[in-house]
Amino acid sequence: MKQSPRRTVVTAAVAAAVMLGVVSPSAEATAAGSPTVYVAPNGSDQNPGTASAPFATVQHAVDTVHAGGTVLLRAGVYAQRVVLQGVTGVTVAAAAGEHAVLDGSRLAVPAGRSAMVAIAGSTRVTVQGLDITGYRTSDIAAMPIGVYVHGSDTTVRISGNRVHDLGNFNATPGSMDMNAHGIAVYGDSAAAAVRDLAIDGNEVDHLTLGASESVVVNGNVDGWRITGNDVHDDNNIGIDAIGYEPTLPAAYRYTDLNRARNGVISGNRVERILSQGNPAYYSDGSYCNCADGVYVDGGTHIDVAGNTLVRDDIGIEVAAENPKGMADHVTVRGNDVRLSRYVGITTGGYCDGAADCGGVQTGASFANSFTGNRLQDDNTDHDGSPEFLVQYHEHDNQITGNAICAAGGGTLLLGTVARSDSGKNDVVDGNAYSVADGTRATARWGWRGTTYTGWTAYRSATGLDADSSFATNC
Repeated sequence: MKQSPRRTVVTAAVAAAVMLGVVSPSAEATAAGSPTVYVAPNGSDQNPGTASAPFATVQHAVDTVHAGGTVLLRAGVYAQRVVLQGVTGVTVAAAAGEHAVLDGSRLAVPAGRSAMVAIAGSTRVTVQGLDITGYRTSDIAAMPIGVYVHGSDTTVRISGNRVHDLGNFNATPGSMDMNAHGIAVYGDSAAAAVRDLAIDGNEVDHLTLGASESVVVNGNVDGWRITGNDVHDDNNIGIDAIGYEPTLPAAYRYTDLNRARNGVISGNRVERILSQGNPAYYSDGSYCNCADGVYVDGGTHIDVAGNTLVRDDIGIEVAAENPKGMADHVTVRGNDVRLSRYVGITTGGYCDGAADCGGVQTGASFANSFTGNRLQDDNTDHDGSPEFLVQYHEHDNQITGNAICAAGGGTLLLGTVARSDSGKNDVVDGNAYSVADGTRATARWGWRGTTYTGWTAYRSATGLDADSSFATNC
């Protein structure tokens, strides 16, 4: 985890306009000829749900238009959860120009997964423009979520919402059993995947997550995009695409069906994702710097492109936590990674089952490419960790055309540091390395368990980076 009104037929042009914010959800409903109903804090479920006589509860409004329609929330605070189960063509959104808040601070959080907005077994669903907050617990058995999609769903749009200040506040040191999410998609049906999913333009911030993630697609999720979101100030992973967890039944766990796949993570800003102070990551008197800005954990065929990652523990990681798992055919390109506390980009399993890993075994990374990324001033802890870290069980990857600048005074181990069993058939070339003035002679690279001081010694010994460059002044 590091866990009946008329059917709506929306034209492609109108649907695209709604997603881009060009038209409001009410315009979508009008264009499609489907009903629009309103909800307001001072409404009544005995009302007809019109703009002048709105409903009081969001759930009642959703049930009214379950076969197609739009639910618009007028400005105000709603201490309400809502479930979209088995609906078709339903939009739930803030009314144009109004601030509608789903506030869970007064709601009890039951054991297991529960959410302020839950979507299951539905088609053509949009949740747009809502402020979702306050859903929190200290119960280690509960998993509060802002927006939760699961089962088999098709054409789901989660756009323009703010999900913030919620989570699991259990304080058990070192426990991986405390969990929460901002936006979570669990493809937990083996019969059909979650397909045509878009998580666009949301702000997801100030979450207390335990061992879980701010925004996640997990398991049988096939064909999705996470784009243009602002994820910040959360105490665990920012954006995650997961495979091999027990999301599907045991018979499917180690199959490609149980992997987030054919997805895009692009144009997001992920900032200050730090596990410092998160009790799930407290061990031996300190916290680990374990929180990734973007993490592909066992996913496949994913494009991670054009994201900005600033002041996270780890900028981007491509790996597989499960020892039977793998991360493959992931493209990491054109990302800007700066001021990471530990490393900028890393790939490969973080442990190999040896004593220094506590006997933990992790999976493999192969057939991935890392190209055109800019890494600068990472390892702000100045513990000698590199800008780009290659770990265990890694092979047949490409690290090419990146600009890697170790400008910090203590960040001299740059380039790649591969464990002794990694690096087979890797291509490392065409990179532009640079360091601050006065550190050129002491700059270090590592490869397959050996550290080299100096550019010439590194290239001569490894044969890597033959067509790369090395300069001062980043």
